[in-house]
Amino acid sequence: MTGRLTGKSIQSRGTKFTRPLLMVVLVLLLFFSALSAMIWGAVTIGWKNVFAILFDTLPFYQSETATGIAPVYKDILLQIRVPRVLLAAAVGSSLAVSGAVFQGLFRNPMADPYVIGISSGAALGAVFAMLGGFSLAVGGFGAVPLFAFFGGLATILLVYSMARVGRAVPVMTLLLAGIAVSAFLSALVSLLTYFAGEKLHQVIFWLMGGLGGATWLQVRVMLPYAFVGYLAVSIFSRELNAMLLGEETASNLGVDTEKVKKILLAGASLLVAAAVSTSGIIGFIGLVVPHFVRLVAGPDHRFLIPASALLGGSLLIATDMVARVIIAPTELPVGIITALIGAPTFMYLLKKRRKLRYFGGGG
Repeated sequence: MTGRLTGKSIQSRGTKFTRPLLMVVLVLLLFFSALSAMIWGAVTIGWKNVFAILFDTLPFYQSETATGIAPVYKDILLQIRVPRVLLAAAVGSSLAVSGAVFQGLFRNPMADPYVIGISSGAALGAVFAMLGGFSLAVGGFGAVPLFAFFGGLATILLVYSMARVGRAVPVMTLLLAGIAVSAFLSALVSLLTYFAGEKLHQVIFWLMGGLGGATWLQVRVMLPYAFVGYLAVSIFSRELNAMLLGEETASNLGVDTEKVKKILLAGASLLVAAAVSTSGIIGFIGLVVPHFVRLVAGPDHRFLIPASALLGGSLLIATDMVARVIIAPTELPVGIITALIGAPTFMYLLKKRRKLRYFGGGG
């Protein structure tokens, strides 16, 4: 029954370009962002050399051009830049998709991936691991990302249990519980940071967000969690469209709202936990990207989710490249760049949407 809901009432709103054309543009944007990030850095690698090195890695192709390239350029590209680009794409996509889901679920344009305290829980776990000096590795995670990952997931479980009333979880109660838990955990993070001592720089740098330690192992560990989370929220994109009209209306349309909320929360929380555990706290990607896609193509989550994934990945790749080159050979935390760009962009988008009905159900 939700198919009627996601047709003319949602699909036709706010579309300036055809959606296939926009998807082509976003795919090209992701490609050129990734290519630019592979070319530029403290050491510039020509685009022809980039293609030669990449094609030379294929088992069925041998590039004659690649044989004349210095090994140091191959190492820089294959061991540093390519995994960093892939990780940036995965993290940016995860944050953008989770932001779109939370904004739709809460019907609140100010919602972002960190609205219910996942980032605070992850930060508490990461800071605790740093100050405790733990040395362990499980499933490819070191101590800091491991504690951050489970800290984020533990936080969403705590928030969910606090907001639960019988079998139901009122969305507004969930949001308020998340804000309260986030404030409490942030206070604990500040307390631990105060006693960080000689590890203060490490703590602050992690809290600012960055991709400086990207490795192939991180990429292999991050991608399965990102894929599972993305798959979970994508499957229920129609039901999320229905919930834009309110839970009562969605229930009348045949949507099991409590089941859908659980799955969407689990999928989006998994995306956020995986992203934060590998990159630290990177702001504004999950807040700005869904806003932009909605203004261009409307609030239909069947399109909004994949489009946000592409644009979020492109944006984080580009901002990470800026963070690497702006004061090379030193690099800035990418969270600073996303905030500097994201804050004015968000204010502009808020001005643009002032006279628009932002969500399909009005709200």
